[in-house]
Amino acid sequence: MRDTDPSVFFQLFNEIAIIEQLSRALLEARLPHGLIAPHFAVLNHLTRVSDGGTPIDMARAFQVPKTSMTHTLKGLEAHGLVEMRPNPDDGRSKRVWLTEAGRDLRADVIVALGPDFDELARGFDVARLVDITPVLSDLRAYLDAARD
Repeated sequence: MRDTDPSVFFQLFNEIAIIEQLSRALLEARLPHGLIAPHFAVLNHLTRVSDGGTPIDMARAFQVPKTSMTHTLKGLEAHGLVEMRPNPDDGRSKRVWLTEAGRDLRADVIVALGPDFDELARGFDVARLVDITPVLSDLRAYLDAARD
């Protein structure tokens, strides 16, 4: 017999998925033409975690096929937002580096989201968000560790 009703988890993940869809639409409305949320996610990852990783490492982190990550990286490279350099440890692979333009774009998009965040703050108690953010961070860390 289960101690926890699985519908609790389903409802939580369902809400997170809907929030992801809605927040993606907000984000993509602020991105330059030709860029989509996965591009921004890579810029964010390279800023948050550190750049210089390999495409395969990034594909693993995002849990996507290497071909999908390669496609995303090529789009970012075409916009001058990342630079692919030879991997000094393995001549067959490359490493991904965020360019200054990539750092600037990420920062500019966050600033551009300001009015959306202000609107959200007018309609939603920010203190509640502050309270739940550590719980969501813990859940993300748990799920991230559990996938390995």
